[in-house]
Amino acid sequence: MEVSAEVIAQHFKGEIIGDPKVKVTSVAKIESGKFNNICFLANPKYQHYLLTSNAGIVIVNKTLVPEEKVKPTLIVVDDAYQAVASLLDLLNSLKKSKRSGRSCRSTVAWSSKRGKGSYFGAFSYLGRHSKIGKGTQVYPQVYIGNDVTVGDDVILYPGVKIYDGCKIGDNCILHGNVVIGSDGFGFAPTPDGSYKKIPQTGIVIVEDDVEIGSNTVIDRATMGATVVHKGVKLDNLIQIAHNVEIGENTVMAAQSGVAGSSKVGKQCMIGGQVGISGHITVADGAKIAAQAGVQGSVKEEEGKRGIMGAPAFDYRTFMKCYAIFKSLSGKK
Repeated sequence: MEVSAEVIAQHFKGEIIGDPKVKVTSVAKIESGKFNNICFLANPKYQHYLLTSNAGIVIVNKTLVPEEKVKPTLIVVDDAYQAVASLLDLLNSLKKSKRSGRSCRSTVAWSSKRGKGSYFGAFSYLGRHSKIGKGTQVYPQVYIGNDVTVGDDVILYPGVKIYDGCKIGDNCILHGNVVIGSDGFGFAPTPDGSYKKIPQTGIVIVEDDVEIGSNTVIDRATMGATVVHKGVKLDNLIQIAHNVEIGENTVMAAQSGVAGSSKVGKQCMIGGQVGISGHITVADGAKIAAQAGVQGSVKEEEGKRGIMGAPAFDYRTFMKCYAIFKSLSGKK
């Protein structure tokens, strides 16, 4: 896949300095760029690399344009750092070509429906009365149970499992080995000390534009639904328990977990290895630092300031407490 400086400049509405016809095929760091690479220069401390770079194209800030002539073609933009994500998205869209059709080595129930332009890979399974939308890509070894709905333009990477009755919205991406709709962790103690399983009769609803990282598990509700709202981004190795609700555009880093029946608000930022206890509420816009243990509900004012620690509380208070704790060792 080749793309020219002219096309890239139009995408960013940037100014070209050099050859507009030069073409590149991949992205690289500016210090190691070659003639077929496009690079970025956003930090002034790396400006010296621009004078020696062999890259075909370099995207630079207006404030970093060199006074002397350089070998690469330059595309001048307002903010080269912000341009990184946009360019990678452009290159990815040009490179990707959607497949369509169904592998003869897949299993599709006669009562199920596949949307126009969808793809169903080898050794995948589509259960009874289930539906996948138009343009949806189901990679090999994906399991989709009975009465499942998967929206349009969804990507289900190899090993994804979607249990009976669950619903996936449009434009979602589920990475390898994601499990949607496994039983919630519900067991009732009995007089003899053993535990009786509580049937998990609900479903999972994943709304539009959600991305879920590899090996993340979202449990079905005991009753009703576990809900992941629109725009949520979940990292790898996350556990979302039964009857949890995750608000719109919340992001959560790897190895975090939310216990049953908790509600996490909109636009929260949750660091890695955070544990959120059951039956609590985290307010909209909360910022929770990595490895925090959230044992009680988080109010909006406190959450927006940020919380950390185990048990978690206001980060400014935490840092003062930590300074005192550290001083107990006698070290400064």
